[in-house]
Amino acid sequence: MKYFWQVLGLASLLVNSVNAADNSDLEQAAIAEALDAYHAAAAIGDWDSYFDLMSDDGVFLGTDADERWPREEFRAYAAGRSGWVYRSLERNINLTPDGNSAWFDEILNSESYGTARGTGVLINTTDGWKISQYHLTFPIPNELVDEFIEKIKALED
Repeated sequence: MKYFWQVLGLASLLVNSVNAADNSDLEQAAIAEALDAYHAAAAIGDWDSYFDLMSDDGVFLGTDADERWPREEFRAYAAGRSGWVYRSLERNINLTPDGNSAWFDEILNSESYGTARGTGVLINTTDGWKISQYHLTFPIPNELVDEFIEKIKALED
């Protein structure tokens, strides 16, 4: 009888592990879909859809050190613009153990700027996954870092 309970307990653990893995895959797919929709909306200047994908307290961090845009300020900035096109080439998504939030990093391509990187945080809401923070950066090849740092320092002086 003791053996029966051990097997039953092990089977229960395995089923729960499989369900958690399946759920994680579904959540990662939903997050990827939200990020793809975010980029697609930006590409065509569909600002209602774009900002609906952000949480109410969402923040966009731009490439300039002074660019910290709370959602509504960023909406006002974007309102008169036609959009910007970034295509995700590679993406990594991680979920917290409770499944309520996630973080990601992605390599992007832009016809205007070339390679960029996006990183951020999403929260799981009753309306689906929402972006709480998106940070856009331009990765600098290590061979060029010293040159760029000197230019940035000169600009800041």
